[in-house]
Amino acid sequence: MELLGFLAEDSVVAALRAAGCVYPEDEAAILCEAAGTSEELARMLAHRVAGFPLECIVGWAGFRGLRIAVAAGVFVPRRRTEFLVERAVAVLRSGDRAPGSSPPRLPIVLDLCCGSGAVGAALVHERGALELHAADIDPAAVACAARNLKALKGHAHCGDLFLAIPSRLRGKVDVIVANAPYVPTAEIAFMPAEARLHEPDAALNGGVDGLEIQGRIAAQAPAWLRPGGSLLMETSTRQAAASAGIMVAHGFSVTIAHSEDLDGTVVTGCGPSLAATVHKPRESG
Repeated sequence: MELLGFLAEDSVVAALRAAGCVYPEDEAAILCEAAGTSEELARMLAHRVAGFPLECIVGWAGFRGLRIAVAAGVFVPRRRTEFLVERAVAVLRSGDRAPGSSPPRLPIVLDLCCGSGAVGAALVHERGALELHAADIDPAAVACAARNLKALKGHAHCGDLFLAIPSRLRGKVDVIVANAPYVPTAEIAFMPAEARLHEPDAALNGGVDGLEIQGRIAAQAPAWLRPGGSLLMETSTRQAAASAGIMVAHGFSVTIAHSEDLDGTVVTGCGPSLAATVHKPRESG
């Protein structure tokens, strides 16, 4: 950025490094690109040094090659959640190739606990047209998701999980994706300040064991999925077996997958039949 010059960016790097930022060069480049003047850069830098999330300062987060609009107080999409998108795209594409999938129709996808709508936006970008419905309990997150999904013809709803979803979709959904909060309540105090102080508790707090919201989703999902539909939930490596157990208890046939590159873990459940049977979860790479 010529207006600010190399020395200014070099000074920004030094200030960010002194503040403990892990990737000061990358962050400095983003701040310098976003700032229109030296004064604006100084204000942005002061906020970052004070601990405000970089994404909220510049107004966007990088996710699966997209720029996702974010706002203060809204959960910032994590890189590990890109693995949830990767797994969901694979499920959707396998459905496209399935026998009897014609006449063609738009797959119906629900993105629960959607935050900024990053997962849904990436799914449309990578899979193509979907009937996409995203829901979150936080009005600020829903407003942000609506901005990100408007051009993609996605729908953002405010409410508690499935209560926000139009009832006409019951029994018709192809894929449900959920990055539900899974941090145990007692562990929130040990999270980085960026999350702990600047993101809503409802986007982080998964209850005593971290699995409370996941349990509610798995219990209600079968009524919304079409036969053969899938539920995919992000979880941690440590909690993966427990997350899978929750799905199994509600009749899902379960696969656990982990990405070393993205440090993401996803549990995928194939929806139960009317007479649900229990299937032991299996691991996949």
